[in-house]
Amino acid sequence: MNVRFDSTLGAARASVASLVALSLVLGLAPFASAQVRGSASSSSSKARKMTEDQRASHVLNRLAFGARPGDAERVRKLGVEKYIEQQLHPELIDDAAAEARLTSLEVLKMSNGELLAKYPQPNFLLKQMQREGKLPSDLKDLRDNRKTPADAAAANTTNKQLDANASMSASGAQPNAQAATNPSANAQGQTPNPLYPNAQTPVAVDPNRAEYRQAVAEFYREHGLQQPQKVTAELQASRIMRAVYSERQLQEVMVDFWTNHFNVYAPKGADRWFLVSYDRDVIRPHAFGNFKDLLVATAESPAMLFYLDNFQSVSPTANQNQRRAAAARFNQNPMLNNALGVRRDRMPQQPGQMPVPQRQKRGINENYARELMELHTLGVDGGYTQKDVQEVARCFTGWTIIDPRGAANYAGFVDEARTGTFYFNPRLHDDGEKLVLGHKIPAGGGINDGMMVLDILAHHPSTAKFIATKLSRKFVSDNPTPELVGRVAAAYMKSNGDIRETLRAIFTSPEFNSPENYRAKIKTPFELAVSAVRALGGDTNGAPPIHQWIGRMGEPLYQYQAPTGYPDTAEHWVNTGALLERINFALALVSNRIPGTHVDLSRFGADTSKGTTADKSRVIDEFAAVIMQGDISPKTKASLLKQLDEVATNPQESASASMPASNMSATGAAKMNAATDTQANAMDAPAGGRRGLRGQLAANNNNNAPASEIARIAALLLGSPEFQRQ
Repeated sequence: MNVRFDSTLGAARASVASLVALSLVLGLAPFASAQVRGSASSSSSKARKMTEDQRASHVLNRLAFGARPGDAERVRKLGVEKYIEQQLHPELIDDAAAEARLTSLEVLKMSNGELLAKYPQPNFLLKQMQREGKLPSDLKDLRDNRKTPADAAAANTTNKQLDANASMSASGAQPNAQAATNPSANAQGQTPNPLYPNAQTPVAVDPNRAEYRQAVAEFYREHGLQQPQKVTAELQASRIMRAVYSERQLQEVMVDFWTNHFNVYAPKGADRWFLVSYDRDVIRPHAFGNFKDLLVATAESPAMLFYLDNFQSVSPTANQNQRRAAAARFNQNPMLNNALGVRRDRMPQQPGQMPVPQRQKRGINENYARELMELHTLGVDGGYTQKDVQEVARCFTGWTIIDPRGAANYAGFVDEARTGTFYFNPRLHDDGEKLVLGHKIPAGGGINDGMMVLDILAHHPSTAKFIATKLSRKFVSDNPTPELVGRVAAAYMKSNGDIRETLRAIFTSPEFNSPENYRAKIKTPFELAVSAVRALGGDTNGAPPIHQWIGRMGEPLYQYQAPTGYPDTAEHWVNTGALLERINFALALVSNRIPGTHVDLSRFGADTSKGTTADKSRVIDEFAAVIMQGDISPKTKASLLKQLDEVATNPQESASASMPASNMSATGAAKMNAATDTQANAMDAPAGGRRGLRGQLAANNNNNAPASEIARIAALLLGSPEFQRQ
């Protein structure tokens, strides 16, 4: 394939920014108002039907992460209905090829205990070793000599100022007040940072930091240990690779859906280690099963118990004699106390020791009870009260985790197989009578109290409506009609909460197959990244570089702190910053600047060597046929050709013209969503002297290698409204 290169990558990036921002504005802005029209326009669309090509594209965009080259033709030959039914039964689909790509990700096969043992937190591991006298002396010295930033700043300031004042007093000089108030000026002769005058440099804070980290890394290597960051990185890689390569596409879509519905935040404590089993043993096996089974699995999951703090929920009215007896029985093993949920309120104080603050007594924690009803089942308007929250919290006291951080396992008190597993501790449970949503839960039920609550919630009409609404929003439109939600909720209730039957009600509905809902949803960053790799027939190992791009676009996996999970509606993803990062991702992908991810554009056989408009038009059509199954509007194509011609005829002017462009203001962003014809002007409107979209793209150019016109065309199509929507 002959490829013509332009002389300036900055000009190419500027033209891409200009076109994609404008086309996204024109293509995505009317989208919001179209969603509001909802049911008003749905009746008029009943007379129209999607073509067979559109239906194939539609199911590949909704039930899968987009089409790979050749997928649309295969679906057409198989038949849309047969494809849907096939995807509803992933257990019948051979997925050995995709699973083979995951064999190098060792964390996927490990238990919570194994992960905590092999990927320990350095500080935690060293504290345990020091407590047991196993810490090497050289490493112990380095650890003891380390200082926190606050300690170092305080010590630096106090000690140096005392020394200086003593010296000055002896000589009759006055103390330096500025030195006392600006520790960064005192730290080893460091020059103060004018932006952060009180900040400490790493060396000033901890001169042994580099040596300490090197010693810890060496200790890890010698003992066959690895850093805990690898656990999350490999889990994220597995999600990306499965979404790209799996033949069980609907299962991956549902894993993504349920992972957000039952969200867990990886950076919170032990959840970094627990999320592997959460994905493998909780979400995946139950993605198409009965909702109650999925609900029970999440309730017993160490990841959820830790994330919403239920593993610490203890009844204040539990039998005190039993608790005292348990404490006495395990008095000699404090680590085992913690592992099994038994803690002494206060450790004995040794003579001469500073007073140790008394640990706050644990009680009932309502976090899980509240999110269970508001986010997992009934919904915020599901008819429960604060009293119900309190009663549900009582039902789940004693649902805890054995050795949640691996301390007892490391000390040899708990075996690795039990570490980090679910455990019901009857000593900590409130065994009194409860009343939940009008249902009486008898006293003395133990763990069955929680099971009864889950059964009540799973079969509640409000849960049926809530789950039906979320699934309809996921697969049909941001604002599903009440009629659709009602039918899907009825299918849920009739099937006793069968997820597969609930989905089938959606996929066979008139709304799902309506032209009104064709390309009516905006792809999330995860969906966009995966669909782009699939559309170009690319390869990826799911390594951190591509996940970092997903994060830059706004959706790092397992990194959403709120229990709601990532939103699934357009208004969250359509904004100026998000559009800019999507543009940058498309450029990086087609230019093969994402390590571990590769696309081969030559396979498409395109040729723009003549440089004529007709030649470019043909190439656009060829790419669009593969990337978007030929679904490109005349307006989008005209915009593409215009931008390509402008860059080809005057690249230097295009590049220089983009430099003074200013960032879109908040008003400009609002106009973008309002869908007017003034968006192009808004894009260049001044906003505090900052660079605009085009200027930022040109300024971000750290690679002076020439960009091919083929790559620009591919990037433009990935950034087009048609590809951004599904």
